[in-house]
Amino acid sequence: MAFVPPPGYQPYYNPPLPYVAPVPGGLWPGMAVSVQGVVRAHAQGFRVNLALGSHDDADIALHVNPRFGAGVSVLNSRRGGGWGDEQRRDLHPLCPGTPFEMIISVTPEGYRILVNGTFYEEFPHRLPPEHVTAVTVDGDLELHSASVLGGMGACPPCGPDAPQVTPIYPDCNLPVMGQPPTLHPPVPFIATIPGGLIPKKTIIIKGFVPHHANRFHLNLRAGPGGDIVLHLSLRMDEGDAVVRNSCLGGGWGHEERELPGCSPFQRGQYFDLSIRCGNHRFKVYANGQPLFDFHHRVPAGPHVDVLEITDDVVLSYVHF
Repeated sequence: MAFVPPPGYQPYYNPPLPYVAPVPGGLWPGMAVSVQGVVRAHAQGFRVNLALGSHDDADIALHVNPRFGAGVSVLNSRRGGGWGDEQRRDLHPLCPGTPFEMIISVTPEGYRILVNGTFYEEFPHRLPPEHVTAVTVDGDLELHSASVLGGMGACPPCGPDAPQVTPIYPDCNLPVMGQPPTLHPPVPFIATIPGGLIPKKTIIIKGFVPHHANRFHLNLRAGPGGDIVLHLSLRMDEGDAVVRNSCLGGGWGHEERELPGCSPFQRGQYFDLSIRCGNHRFKVYANGQPLFDFHHRVPAGPHVDVLEITDDVVLSYVHF
């Protein structure tokens, strides 16, 4: 069965360029746009646009244009065919031949841009973000993934004068993700899963494995300090092993290690992990591909409501 992402999280992996992703319902404070890729070794530049249409001459609410030939990154907007005043900054940490992750968070005042987990730049709203209908990416990069986070969980303003927005998502029987993503949370990370792990609930975790990493761990628990219904141990110091287990009543069960291919959790690499709770098993995907199934050893449900992430990992965002 093909993986169907939850509402508000629709990643596209390794798409051809130029790339255009629709943004149903526009962008609102609390939402974010994520772009992951590798800058080509001899890059001159690339572009990420938040546009008010998918055609070439559409207005652009935010234009992010690293220019490696000129040694500068340019931010701007375009309205009615005319460009506004440029904002310029240095390129660091963007560098030819290296991977990068760019997260553009929507705030009430503008856009806050993070690159590789650190603050990059802020750009004030010049056009209404709720009118943005497309994210476009082009230029000298290998695009690994792009996604819009928040969706129906990031609520537009209410009231008689508020615009009427009806986002459309595939497979609308999936539960709405009820809160914006948590961006760059510290590790160790502990959070309560709203409503617990009921069937069709999906957890999205995106991050980076440091070059010095030995291992990191993820636990899904039945309450704080309770049973671990899914323990995921990523062990770079054991040949990139992906170990699954449970700890019930204080005792560890049988380890599962088999994978259909190589581990996606390797030093110096970004990863995109999706854990979807089913009636009888967890279905886990990494970078858009099936990674493993883990059959429930005890029933999942609202009581399984704690997520823990520890040790050698840098988190980009966590989304329930």
